[in-house]
Order: sequence, then C-alpha cells, then structure tokens
Amino acid sequence: MVKNDYLERVLKARVYDVAIESPLELAASLSKRLGNRLFIKREDLQPVFSFKLRGAYNKMAGLPRKRLQRGVIAASAGNHAQGVALAAKRLGCRAIIVMPVTTPRIKVEAVAARGAQVVLHGDSYADAYTKAVELKKKRGLVFVHPYDDPEVIAGQGTIGMEILRQQPNPDAIFVPVGGGGLISGIAAYVKRVRPSVKVIGVEPVDADAMTRSLKKGRRVRLEQVGLFADGVAVKEVGKETFRLCRRFVDDMVLVDTDEMCAAIKDVFEDTRVVLEPAGALAVAGAKAWVGRSGARDRTLVAVASGANTNFDRLRFIAEEAELGEHREAILAVTIPERPGSFRKFCAALGGRNVTEFNYRIADSNDAHVFVGIEVRAREDTARIVRSLRRQGLRTFDLSDNEMAKTHLRHMVGGRAPFARNELLYRFEFPERPGALLRFLESMRSDWNISLFHYRNQGADYGRVLVGMQVPRAELGQFRSFLRKLGYPYADETGNPAYKLFLL
Repeated sequence: MVKNDYLERVLKARVYDVAIESPLELAASLSKRLGNRLFIKREDLQPVFSFKLRGAYNKMAGLPRKRLQRGVIAASAGNHAQGVALAAKRLGCRAIIVMPVTTPRIKVEAVAARGAQVVLHGDSYADAYTKAVELKKKRGLVFVHPYDDPEVIAGQGTIGMEILRQQPNPDAIFVPVGGGGLISGIAAYVKRVRPSVKVIGVEPVDADAMTRSLKKGRRVRLEQVGLFADGVAVKEVGKETFRLCRRFVDDMVLVDTDEMCAAIKDVFEDTRVVLEPAGALAVAGAKAWVGRSGARDRTLVAVASGANTNFDRLRFIAEEAELGEHREAILAVTIPERPGSFRKFCAALGGRNVTEFNYRIADSNDAHVFVGIEVRAREDTARIVRSLRRQGLRTFDLSDNEMAKTHLRHMVGGRAPFARNELLYRFEFPERPGALLRFLESMRSDWNISLFHYRNQGADYGRVLVGMQVPRAELGQFRSFLRKLGYPYADETGNPAYKLFLL
C-alpha cells in the first residue's frame, strides 16, 4: 500500500469495534435562520462523547502484540486521552495519559475512570507532549499521537466516508482544527471521492496555527494559545497534517469566543445537547462563512466534534452567547449625579428590555452606569448609542470589550465613603417588561440611588441589589414605600460583605 494513499487507509480503518456511525442531523431552526440546509455530524454521540476514539483505536489496533503489551502513552487536552484510554481497555493494555493542568476536570475524571493513569503537566498541549515524550523514552512505551500519524488520520477520515454516504452531495463540510488530524483525514478522503465538495477548516482567533501556517506556506509555532476551546489549543500543527491541508483544504475560517458560545446555544436549541467549545467550532465557522459569503440554499455539514465540558462553564457560555449573536449590547453611560437622573436615563431607553444594570456612585458630579440592553442586531446597538449621545449622555459601546464582558460586568465599584445615610436592600420582582421602571417610579425622586446591580438570569423573577440614600427622618416613609411596592425584599445594610467591600 502506498504510504500516502489515504483513500485505502480510510476504507481499511478499524474503528467500528469501538465507534458508532454517528448520525447526520438537520439543524432545522438554525438552517432556517441561515437560509441554508445545515447538517450536524453528531460525533458527540460517540462512547467518549468525541470523535477522537476513531483515530486512537485505529492506531493501537494495528500495533504488533509485543509493542502493545509494553503499554501506550499519549499527550492530550482530554478527548484523545479518553479515546486512548477506551482503546487500551478494549485491547487489554496499560495507558498513561499526560494532560495539561488546564484540562477541564470532567475530561480528567473520565480518563481515570477508564483505567488510564493520568499525569498532569504544563499549561498547554505542547507542555504535555514534551513530558509524554520524556516518559515514553524512560519506560519504553508506544506513543499514540493525537493527530500527526497516518493511522490516526485515517481513523478520523472515516467521518468523511460516513458524511458522503449519508449526504452524497454537500456543498461544503466545516471541520474544527487543532493539530489538523480530523480535517486531514476528512479532506484526504472527500477530495478523492467528491473533489467538488469544499472542505473548510475552523479555528479560534486565539489558536490559529493552521491558518497562519497555510498563509506562510510553512508550519508556524504560536507563542501562546487561548484555552477556552481547550480541545483545539495547539501551538503547532503536525507535519503530515499540514502537508495534507495544503493539498486538500479549500479555506479557513476564524471565530471568537462569543461566536463559539452562540453556536453552542444554537446546537442546544436544535438538539438539546450542550457541546464543548471546540465541539461547536465548526457550527460557528459555518455561520461566519455564510455571513461572509452571502451563500443561500446550500447544503452544509458541520462536524460537532465533542461534548465534554464542565457544568460550571455554562453560565459564562450563556452570557457570551447573547453577545455572539449580537442580541445584547453592553454600554457604559455617564449620567449626572443628581436625584431623578437615573429614572430619566431608563426612560431614554424607551421600551427596550434591560438585561443588566450595574451602578455605583462615583463623585458629586457624575455617575457611571454599566448597562446591558436587549437588541436585534449590531446595527441596533449603534442606533442606541447615537440616540443616547444626542441626549447629551457620554456613551461607550463595550459589547466587544473582553475585559468588560468577563470582569467589569460583575463588579459594582468599591467603597464610597461619601454615600451618607445609605440603605442596602435586595429585591425580587416579576421578570417582565416595565417591572424595573415601575420599581424606580415608585420611589421618591429625592432618594438618591447610590448603588444598583441587576442581572436578567432567565428566571421568572429578577433580582436587584439597591443602595439608597434615605435621611433618617424619612425612614418611616421609606418603610411605607416598601409596603406599597409589594415586591419581596431583604435588608442587607448589616451584611458584613457590604461593610467590607461597598460601604
């Protein structure tokens, strides 16, 4: 067999001892929005919730028995590790997996549960790889590369074979790219069987080793990679995968964190499955490609490569998804620091749904408001900014500001020693349009709001933390206001956290 004849390698690949032929499902809602037929190749349904077991098993099943009995070692951010661990258990050999310390806990635990020994080392795949090579030499183990091996590539290529069997004439196939093993295998097969089908790779903007390498015509090593999509956090692509991608890949698309989060939400809405960031990469790329090219009525396929993500990531993903779809604008607005200006600002927003409000008194002249507003598209945000500026309010669009989205939105502003006679109350009110404005209109206009934090969390009620400057002589009127308002509340003025960080 000729070394580079991947068609034959794919056809002979031994993957179905452990892998299933994953379904190709139409994403009906997303297809309608995109004006194209988008099918999702559901590799998240594999026994290890990822495509990686295909290549790992194909490589290990082909090893001579004596070499296999020595044991195997691999370096992986998680999904390849699970594939190697499952293959080792099935073939009856021991496995050591070196994983970056940044690997999500769910992946580490899944590998250990399959009987493999886990060694945590370094912050990236490159660090783990160096350690794995060191252990391989010391212990005489067989190294199972996650992507730069012809047998691993051929195992992943069976996905391309299945796609063309399930959907014979797609216009384009979108594939997530880390080291390049998956796209190399798919492209090498597809281009031999259906040369007209476009094979398009998708990478995160902060882990774009293949995109840079293809542009330069040589492999480029990144100094740093983003870790949000840990499954593709690779600093340098493989030699063989780069050779195959130069020959067979038609295009590359880059997407950011917000777009990946939006794609996770899109897939959930169509399938009720939560993909990991790298697993949703191809869907995000397909959406970006459609937006860039204006393609309509095409048949597109996106490989959903995995669904191994930590549950505690979901809150961040949900928040970023709205920004990725441009459904929420994040603004910084400066308003006059005087009674009534807060209510006037809310009125200036009109009937728009406020998703978040953060405010802390700054000085005697100005107040800085951090506000989230529900929008329909990016153009809607621009119109809001122009409208507020016309009304004399200094306004900045922070929707694409990573620091603001990740950190600032959860910070109220620190101590304010000049906020005299301040009361701190926590309220719950029904989450419906107008509830926030009704709350503000129920207050006396001369009670200055000195702190405000509100976040729409998708529940049927909203939660607000409010600081109000109420003169001692007017405490009776304040209690009357609480009774008439009718919203559940709790007095937090004596809370030690308030005294430590906000008073």
